[in-house]
Amino acid sequence: MGQFTLFDLALVLLAANAVQPAITGPDSSLAGGLVILAALFLLNAAVARLNLRLPRLRHLLEGEATVIARDGAWLDGVVAREGLDPEDCRMALREHGLEDVSEVALAVLETDGTISVVPAASDVRRGRRRVRTRRI
Repeated sequence: MGQFTLFDLALVLLAANAVQPAITGPDSSLAGGLVILAALFLLNAAVARLNLRLPRLRHLLEGEATVIARDGAWLDGVVAREGLDPEDCRMALREHGLEDVSEVALAVLETDGTISVVPAASDVRRGRRRVRTRRI
């Protein structure tokens, strides 16, 4: 459930509401419920494809990641605006093996609700990798 998009969750709820009358209501035909389900799933697939092809639509539907800590300090205004509980933020640090925000280079609230943390003392090294190609 934690990795559902907003549309996946809406699809599950709509599918349940669409099938319910076919099962318990006056319309006891299974075909009616299946037609509604097929339409919902096709609509979900169409939105998913458009989401991949149109970056503006993706930004509109999913939003964008938000930086909540940088260079060892929480961005208090952003944390408050996003409605995050400070204890949840500290728990995310502990999940990444950090004890305090002073050990953080960057913490980001992702669009799926998870918090990604880049430690200040990470072993990540940037470098260039040269790739050779053959011309034919």
